[in-house]
Amino acid sequence: MNIVLMEPEIPQNTGNIARTCAATGSSLHLIRPLGFSTDDKYLKRAGLDYWHLLDIYYYNSIQELLDKFSQNNIFFASTKATNIYSDINYKKDDFIIFGKETAGIPVKILKNHLDKTIRIPMINDARSLNLANSVAIILYETLRQNNFCDLIMKGKLKKIGV
Repeated sequence: MNIVLMEPEIPQNTGNIARTCAATGSSLHLIRPLGFSTDDKYLKRAGLDYWHLLDIYYYNSIQELLDKFSQNNIFFASTKATNIYSDINYKKDDFIIFGKETAGIPVKILKNHLDKTIRIPMINDARSLNLANSVAIILYETLRQNNFCDLIMKGKLKKIGV
């Protein structure tokens, strides 16, 4: 799977998302401008020691990404969308784009891709969920639909001494 963050602003969110992508074998795509330096200590701390497991790519615009992956399914996560994220059939090479924390994905972009917009249901008075949580919710649904893409499914219980 491919997770795209469009102009992310909060380094801790991006770090947490990077860790989730690394743990699931998903690629992370970042669209500039970023609201932080990639050397930011909060970004590095949130991603822990998973950075070497991560495939990360950078783009100067959303159009650059859309042009490069025009043959892939690309979905746009937004509180303004009408499609529920779990009603979509995802493929292993799909892209899910998330907007920046303070503004989301611009309406102009959403209008151009209405049939590819997805949302997480929530109560009317809630403005949005945390970006890192939203990514995890949707990403794990895409992975579930694809039999978890070779992720380890069984843990080993270790005997705990008393």
